Amino acid sequence: LKHIQFQEQAVVSTQSTGNIKALRKLAAEREKVEGKLSRRNVVSDYSSFASQVYAPQTRVGVFLDRGSELYNVKNRYLNTYEGLLELENSLPDFVTQPRIKLPNLIAGKGGAKKRFEKRLKELDETAELIKLEKEKQFEVPAPPRFLQKVVRPPPRPPTPSVETPSEEDEKRELAVIFLQQLLRGRAIQNMMQEGKEKRMELIDELRSTEALKPEAEKLNKDAKKAARAVQRKQRMMHHKENLANEMLEGMGGKNIGQMADFLSKELVRLQEEQRIHAFALLAERKRRMREAEESGKRQVEERRRVEEDEIWRQMCNCHQGTMETYLEDIIVRSVDRTADEQARQEIQTKAEKINDIAYEMESKRDRLQSENMVAELVYSFLLPEVEKETLRENVKREQRRHILAAHSVIHGQTADIEKEGESSKQ
Repeated sequence: LKHIQFQEQAVVSTQSTGNIKALRKLAAEREKVEGKLSRRNVVSDYSSFASQVYAPQTRVGVFLDRGSELYNVKNRYLNTYEGLLELENSLPDFVTQPRIKLPNLIAGKGGAKKRFEKRLKELDETAELIKLEKEKQFEVPAPPRFLQKVVRPPPRPPTPSVETPSEEDEKRELAVIFLQQLLRGRAIQNMMQEGKEKRMELIDELRSTEALKPEAEKLNKDAKKAARAVQRKQRMMHHKENLANEMLEGMGGKNIGQMADFLSKELVRLQEEQRIHAFALLAERKRRMREAEESGKRQVEERRRVEEDEIWRQMCNCHQGTMETYLEDIIVRSVDRTADEQARQEIQTKAEKINDIAYEMESKRDRLQSENMVAELVYSFLLPEVEKETLRENVKREQRRHILAAHSVIHGQTADIEKEGESSKQ
């Protein structure tokens, strides 16, 4: 029967868990009807004490009792039967057998009795009121007399019949019942024996009180006196021994204290010395590191100063060259301008002279002379123009050669300066 009940309970528990899972799935699908994913709201999680932050669920993967076995108290007196027996034997009787005395409120004096009776009366009144309220809640109003339905009693089920057991089953059942009676009797005997052993001191005390007689009392008194005398002597001896031990311990403690004081002072001195030595080593290390940093900075500054001097020198050379070329260009332009002006003046004077001569000859010449003059003018006008074009081309060619040479020199110097700067940075 127990096996069948256990199987039924297991089936019911599995069905209930399946129902709970199905209900949870339905609730989750109902929340996501429109297919929208709801993101986590941190404010609502921390404002609700039923959220996963305060009360995480085990089915999600959070086990609150994980690692709890580390905090269990492992003690021999609590985990073993022998330890429990030793613990019980070590405890006094008033722990295992407490004696509680109820206060006698009826025989008391003063207002304690009145207060007690007053509280009892108040409790009775409140109990009656609660009972009346419950009865009023469950009262059903009486229906009308003629509207009551006559309920016919249901037919009786058939009387169950029990099969008559066999003789062997009856004998086995009687044997089991007899064995149960024996075990129960033995258990009661063991309980009585344990109670007797626990209360053996009281039994011995009762027996001793009943068995004592005047003669025994006298003997007990004499024995008590002798025992007291022996105890007194022992106390005196113990007192003397304690005094001697105290003296010796005081002297030894004084010497040990002085030695410990000296050792502690030496330890403090050694610790201070080691700390000062460590500080000195740290200071020396910092000094060396700073010297190395300063030497590195000094070398970098000297290298930078050399680079800046070289850059300044190259810049000065470049500026000086540009100034020289600029002055040369100005001089050349001024010379060209002056030469042009002088040439124009000479041309004007020659033109004036030629005009005078031409006017005189014009007045004296005939047609043949005019034709010869026109031919000479055309000849003198065409040939000098060609010579001028050739001279201009030669001048441009010479200037282009000088410009290319100047450009090559300037670009070579700038490339050398860049190479020197990269080598100094490396």
